[in-house]
Amino acid sequence: MGPRAGEVAPLHGRGVLVSLGLALLVWLTVPCSGPQAEGFSHGGLDASRADLWASANTSLLQGFWCQPARQLSRDQLSALIRRMASQQVPLKAWQLSCLANLAAWHSLQGDFPFHPADLLLFYNLTQVREADCQAFIRHAAQGDTELLANLPDQRAALRHAAMACLGGPRPQLSASDLLLLGILVCDMDASSIVASDPRVLQNLQRCPRLTTTQQAALNTLLASGRTRLGPPNSWNLEGLQTLGRLATYISPGLWVQVQEAVGLDFFSSMVAACRAGQLSQRDTRRFVTGFLEAKAASSRPKRGTGRHCIRGDITAATLRDDLFLVRYDCSQLESCLGSHVLRANLDPLLQHPLPTECQRVVKAKLAQIYPRGIPEEQLRRITSLAYLYSRAEIGQWNITSRDTVVALLASDVALENQTEAVLQKFLDHNGTVTSALLVAIGGSRLCWMSPPQIRAIRPSEFRLAGALDISSCPQSRKDVLYAKAREAFGSTRTTATYYHLMRPYLGGAPVEELQHLAQENVSMDIDTFTNLNPRVLQSLSVGNVTTLLGQNVGDLQKARSHPTISSWLRSLNSSALGELGLDTDPIGPTHPARPTTVTPNTTPWAPHLAPTSGRPGNDAPTSGSPPANLGYLPLAVALPSSLLWLLYRGACTTSHHLRPPGRWSPEHPFCAPR
Repeated sequence: MGPRAGEVAPLHGRGVLVSLGLALLVWLTVPCSGPQAEGFSHGGLDASRADLWASANTSLLQGFWCQPARQLSRDQLSALIRRMASQQVPLKAWQLSCLANLAAWHSLQGDFPFHPADLLLFYNLTQVREADCQAFIRHAAQGDTELLANLPDQRAALRHAAMACLGGPRPQLSASDLLLLGILVCDMDASSIVASDPRVLQNLQRCPRLTTTQQAALNTLLASGRTRLGPPNSWNLEGLQTLGRLATYISPGLWVQVQEAVGLDFFSSMVAACRAGQLSQRDTRRFVTGFLEAKAASSRPKRGTGRHCIRGDITAATLRDDLFLVRYDCSQLESCLGSHVLRANLDPLLQHPLPTECQRVVKAKLAQIYPRGIPEEQLRRITSLAYLYSRAEIGQWNITSRDTVVALLASDVALENQTEAVLQKFLDHNGTVTSALLVAIGGSRLCWMSPPQIRAIRPSEFRLAGALDISSCPQSRKDVLYAKAREAFGSTRTTATYYHLMRPYLGGAPVEELQHLAQENVSMDIDTFTNLNPRVLQSLSVGNVTTLLGQNVGDLQKARSHPTISSWLRSLNSSALGELGLDTDPIGPTHPARPTTVTPNTTPWAPHLAPTSGRPGNDAPTSGSPPANLGYLPLAVALPSSLLWLLYRGACTTSHHLRPPGRWSPEHPFCAPR
């Protein structure tokens, strides 16, 4: 679980003092209003502690957010980004998109070799020099393109930029081409995979999933014998193991051609990996289903199909055999598994990646053993079967322990009905939904809680749970969760902190909330923007959106094919599109994004060079421009002295006293009006 609201992760110093400005940035990257963490006194940050900047651990850097980072000088931001790269800090899309824009503002994109690969995915590709093209793509292709899920045009532009680096599309990709393309191969079509150098298998191993056509292409390539494995009848155990997860996509038609001893050895190794937690149940089940289908087709005589036990009674020793599913098909499982053995050996049985048909056999046998409902101690063992149970069947269970709820819902198999029903049984036995439970089951489970269950969560527990990812929730649940978040965070005293805490739940925000946030210059990131309520977005004017996104407005170009964005853009005329720096021709995910030619204050693609002096007075940022820059003075000098006072008086609960007279301005983003 991340730091509590107001709680800073502990730091372990190295004994070197840090400038006050850098300490302030790190301290402000975590929400405030909770108990002090190690290294933080009641009066604020103990500046005598170690160099927070140089020694900040991965956990602390994961709490990065852009509003405080706007105050950094070029050198300080560069140091932060390099630190993130050296520590391999895993950041989320909402953090990376705005960080990329800050880097562009400070003209740091040219230092890409020293930046995290994930960050490169969000950079303005039109600003990559031709001489750097291949080096940039090679580094970016080591990142996780799933982070671009809400930026389809950026993902398409990245693919087109990569092909441009190779001199344009080509009928066959060589081994050196594939080395350059890395994970970008995961977006290739089936024909390109089949025609590529066989080393394409190494690229495909990085893909989180393969489409149906890509799976067919993989099997075509494997069947051709052009890979290092050779033709299927010559495959060996070592060669199959080099395929990793790709082996789970091998078709039954190919398994029939593999030598039986080799296939059985590999089957045993895959099941062992699954039981050891090294391979997911889902991947293993896909492999097992295909392998057993091939085995059934090639077996002579046919395996037992009646209700008689042909293979012998199943014992505890039988269940320890990694080839158990090869020796006992689902009909034999039904005939040969006795109630006593099942009751005593439920764990080892369910550690096997049972096909769905076999899971139903086990469920039916459990119903015979426990006609009045499965005992709670056994419920924790049937997580892989949870999706098979109806609300009525779950109604027979007794769930009194938080651990039981976590066991049933923390897996990825329980569905909507199971989530609500399981939680209700727990609540019926005087259980409460705590922050620890919310974190354990994950934000996606909130999507399937009933509205009354969500409303029953105590605001204090919701606050302690931190940021929960509810992006996959239906709109009706987002609306309820937004209301709950408002209840939990509505009393936050500064706009900056309020926005930071509310950001994950703004998908349910009404138009009035978004208009208010726009007025407060929060510079919403594009990832959060794409998750807003599409109907609410239709009520926002171009001016609202421009101000709401602030320095991130140019990212609309990267997401214009996203359903939420494209729907809003279609409602605009060509003049409005021009105000946003977008041309009037739609750019779909199959076409690269094009640079615009409008002036730098609105263009989404032109680099923003950091000025050498601060802007005058209280001028708000121009639409689409980065926030006012404080030049290259050290942060401790550049920041207002009232903010530095936070280091010594630092609780966020007093930060409203720091607001200077007059209207809130970008120079004081942490002291917004209450």
